Amino acid sequence: MKEINITEREENQRLDKFLLKYFNTAPKSFVYKMLRKKRIKYNNKKAEGGEMLKDGDSLQMFLADETMDSFMEEKTLQKAERHFGIVYEDDNILMVSKPAGLLSHPEKSTDTDTLVDQILYYLSQKGQYTPSKENSFTPAICNRLDRNTGGIVIAGKNLSAVQEINRVIAERKLKKYYITMVRGEMTEEKEFFGYHIKDATTNQVKVLKKETPGAKKIYTKVKPLAVRDKFSLLEIDLITGKSHQIRAHLKAMGYLVIGDRKYGEERVNRVFREKYGLNNQFLFAYRVVWQESEGPLSYLYGKEFVAKLTDNLEIIKRDYFGNDLLQENTEVQE
Repeated sequence: MKEINITEREENQRLDKFLLKYFNTAPKSFVYKMLRKKRIKYNNKKAEGGEMLKDGDSLQMFLADETMDSFMEEKTLQKAERHFGIVYEDDNILMVSKPAGLLSHPEKSTDTDTLVDQILYYLSQKGQYTPSKENSFTPAICNRLDRNTGGIVIAGKNLSAVQEINRVIAERKLKKYYITMVRGEMTEEKEFFGYHIKDATTNQVKVLKKETPGAKKIYTKVKPLAVRDKFSLLEIDLITGKSHQIRAHLKAMGYLVIGDRKYGEERVNRVFREKYGLNNQFLFAYRVVWQESEGPLSYLYGKEFVAKLTDNLEIIKRDYFGNDLLQENTEVQE
């Protein structure tokens, strides 16, 4: 019999989810069968799997070592050179600035050197993550950006932080702001509503004006920061967060994001590609504001975090709209 003692690092998660991470190659059927047959007990009692683990709990495993080993694949860590910038970091969270062109997560088994890989290797080098010592937790990112969109991504260093960041995002208590440059002049703040539907075959989104079966309602707030010569620099307050929402919604409203190969205008994109080397859309998640005053991360309440634009975006912004925009006087850690 092997006993596992639950600490504060593992608490506040369901027993079955813990077991599926502990036995990381086991099918769900195995875990539930072992619970049903009382081969795995919770505090020396029969368990169903839905129990919430607490610091001080214990699990009893009445399983052969060979059986356990067969369902436990040792975590390995891939060396990954860091390409992200650090916006803010403490013992619980890491806010990074992801460059455009970098995958957040692997999309297929051959994808390597993703943002997740780089974060895990960075934390291991700092001594804050050791795969061989972690039974059931791996640091994780809690929001995702499209591959070709740069900006702030937030990672939790421990289970409590990951759960709290996910909760705050789900309850819309984390305000996320993007900056983008579009073809078209917008001179006043606008609120765009629409219905979002994605074609899985083409990986393209359409935004419709009327409710349609299968479409999800979306809401985007847009504030113009500067307008010049048929171009606008916009701040986007993303109220809902659907795939390609900003780019597709702006297109539906008659504003094309500069550099956007999927929804933009190739003739205009070519000019920016040749002059500035802009190979991706001018869209950057540059600012977040923490609006949750309770919970384990309440010390972040009211704080604003800003990531600097990448060099090519900054040059384009200055050339078209001047140097006086986006002065960074907020909580930023280089």
